[in-house]
Amino acid sequence: MIRLRQLKLPIDHDEDDLDRLAAKKLRRRELPAGALKIFQRAIDARQGKPLQFSYTVDVDLPEEEAEMILQRSKTRQIVRTPDMRYRFPERHVFRPGKQRPVIVGTGPAGLFAGLLLAQLGYRPILVERGKMAGPRARDVTRFWRTGEFDPESNVQFGEGGAGTFSDGKLYTQIKDRDNRCRKILEELAAHGAPEDVLVNARPHIGTDRLITVLRGLRETIHSLGGEIRYESRMTDFRLEGDRIAGIVLADGQEIPAEAVILAVGHSARDVFDLLVEKGVPLEPKPFSVGVRIEHPQSMIDRTQFGKFAGHPKLGSAAYRFVHHGRDRRSVYSFCMCPGGLVVGAASEPGRLVTNGMSSYARSEANANAGFMVEVHPSDLPGRGPLAGVEYQRELEEKAFQLGGGDYRAPAQLLGDFMKDRASTEVGSVKPSFRPGVTLTDLRKCLPDFVVEALKAAVPRIAKRLLGFDYPDAVLTAVESRSSSPVRVPRGDDFQSIGLPGLYPTGEGAGYAGGIISAAVDGLRVAEAVALREAKGNGGTPVSS
Repeated sequence: MIRLRQLKLPIDHDEDDLDRLAAKKLRRRELPAGALKIFQRAIDARQGKPLQFSYTVDVDLPEEEAEMILQRSKTRQIVRTPDMRYRFPERHVFRPGKQRPVIVGTGPAGLFAGLLLAQLGYRPILVERGKMAGPRARDVTRFWRTGEFDPESNVQFGEGGAGTFSDGKLYTQIKDRDNRCRKILEELAAHGAPEDVLVNARPHIGTDRLITVLRGLRETIHSLGGEIRYESRMTDFRLEGDRIAGIVLADGQEIPAEAVILAVGHSARDVFDLLVEKGVPLEPKPFSVGVRIEHPQSMIDRTQFGKFAGHPKLGSAAYRFVHHGRDRRSVYSFCMCPGGLVVGAASEPGRLVTNGMSSYARSEANANAGFMVEVHPSDLPGRGPLAGVEYQRELEEKAFQLGGGDYRAPAQLLGDFMKDRASTEVGSVKPSFRPGVTLTDLRKCLPDFVVEALKAAVPRIAKRLLGFDYPDAVLTAVESRSSSPVRVPRGDDFQSIGLPGLYPTGEGAGYAGGIISAAVDGLRVAEAVALREAKGNGGTPVSS
């Protein structure tokens, strides 16, 4: 097959225009029926350019003709269709051992590590401190409605991890030479995600669809001999000498294992404490602190799409930005949620955390995004490996008290924030935060350097994203969980450098920053576990 890149068409093109354009590029009158398959579709909305779709397509032609086209082509826009298959299982023969690998956590890293190990015959045991997706969603909805908080079943803890209550973005900037990203997208589509996740350049699922996908992944793992134990919080490791021998659950049950994949996410602070207690090396890493900023979605649509705002082929517009201040501290957008909501995302009593969430339709009135400022270990008053965790807690406690002590969030209009005055009434943008907001002055809960960095960035960002400085835009604090403030160092074999048999993975271990990158890291760690187990039990690695 031949791959054609950068086929540009206007927004209002019809179904046959793409076939005609591809045929023209290939110097053909027309394409054989059914020969064209869309690989990727993106919106080209660069400033100064007409808004249009950009397609990458694969065309199935007779072999001799395809070779002639490739030989005469002098452009990178016409190439041989690459092999996108995930090949890891084909390169090895696996013979699982007696002990089953254990995975702690069922976020993207844990679930995809579990799925691959189950597909390879290892019958993994996954343990999750929270509930399965359905009951968890009911607990979260009750919290947003009433403020009734469950520290073990919330936006951070439970099946699917923190990404379950987000926009469900499925794109990443990591390199993917081994096609792990493609495998993840194909598995998601096979388990209930919309088929367009395989085509859209910036795909998303949405919270409402993610729960169906999680149910499908769970059923597949079970059907392959794996096991998922919910409401099972790990409290300790079993050790034999200097290596891991299993885990201990809160009810006292012990699960033996020579390989434990630690995929606990960025909010499992009790696990970080346990690692320190056991002498496992940890190191502080940069993270970010900020607010959620809300604008009218219609304003963002007009800014990004111009006269095509509201076009049914485009949906709700997104944005992203990075601003580098004079002190070289980055201010950037995080987890932008078109047509979404700002929601409470606490995982500990007495602490307030915000996050953004969208459904698949992205049909809510407001757009929101994390408006984040880099925090470096040198900014922190403490110097231990958990200094960042304590810093997050301090800010979350201030936000909780400033909001009223009942999980309402402190909020402020952008115009008031820029003029250093407290907000007393809502403008044209109605705050969407659940379970509610208290209008105030956010300087009372944000560090001075964060406030100054945000204020300095607003006019600069507004030059590129018109309307970003809208005075009625709402800032809601505090967004503190964009990434883990801790990294668990690991060696080339993906094992902890201080505890053999422990495989740290995903966002919580400091090796990912989103659903796809966490899932990819989970696959990489599962591959390492499978290879180690196979070699130890007579398996045969085969050259690729």
